[in-house]
Amino acid sequence: MARSVLITGCSSGIGAATARRLRAGGWDVWATARDPGRLDELREIGCQTLRLDLTDPESMAAAVRAVEAEHGAVGALVNNAGYSQSGAFEAVPIERVRAQFETNVFGPIELTRLVLPGMRRVRSGLIVNVSSMGGRLVFPGGAFYHATKHAVEALSDALRFEVRGYGIHVVLIEPGLIRGGFGETAAATIETRPEVGTEYEEFNAAVARVTREAYQGGLVARLAGSPDDVARAIERALSSRRPRPRIKVGPSARLLLAQRRWSSDRAWDRLMRRSFPSPGTGGD
Repeated sequence: MARSVLITGCSSGIGAATARRLRAGGWDVWATARDPGRLDELREIGCQTLRLDLTDPESMAAAVRAVEAEHGAVGALVNNAGYSQSGAFEAVPIERVRAQFETNVFGPIELTRLVLPGMRRVRSGLIVNVSSMGGRLVFPGGAFYHATKHAVEALSDALRFEVRGYGIHVVLIEPGLIRGGFGETAAATIETRPEVGTEYEEFNAAVARVTREAYQGGLVARLAGSPDDVARAIERALSSRRPRPRIKVGPSARLLLAQRRWSSDRAWDRLMRRSFPSPGTGGD
């Protein structure tokens, strides 16, 4: 596989850590973000930097053209960029739901379609989709974020089968809690449709509080990983002749996915009620 790698969402967190680690390992790294001005540090260590906005098809096409002009094909694509939209199902404005899917699902679909012709031509390549443990379990107040990650899991499973014969591998990275501001950002996304009023006010406040606390203290927070843990997992996938289709990252992912696997739906709901109030029941 060519040692060129195109990474989305490199302005901070997992994307930045992955770009740094792969560049140190000798990869030709093309680091991207909506605002390339935030990529100066990566540029200084030898990464190529580009503007890439997952809601802007031309910026995606231009980025792929730039990599292919130098390398012939994108060796590996890391679909990392994304964010979490929180809030009660009924309350989140539909435009925020659409924006969530545009960034987390439709953008990566289009970008992957852009790199596949080159990969098929050279009969080699790797697609790394950064999903989440949230692609296989659901926390209250995260319906739309979890829906996007469930979609990424399904898309990856189908794509893995369809491109195997071309020498292309597809890998899902499933991080658990990752330190670095995700919880605070997710809590800050909560919005409410005017027609819903204050009906879910208590619930949404609890979602924001529990989300922050999950990353800042308690048992689960102590099991959180770092962006470099994810970067290390991505590096192993890129370096493997036969990468595993799914890679869980962090103790919290392994613990909670195992717990969800062995819990019935009702048992999981009971567990969630220990942390989240149930709307319409006075918090019971």
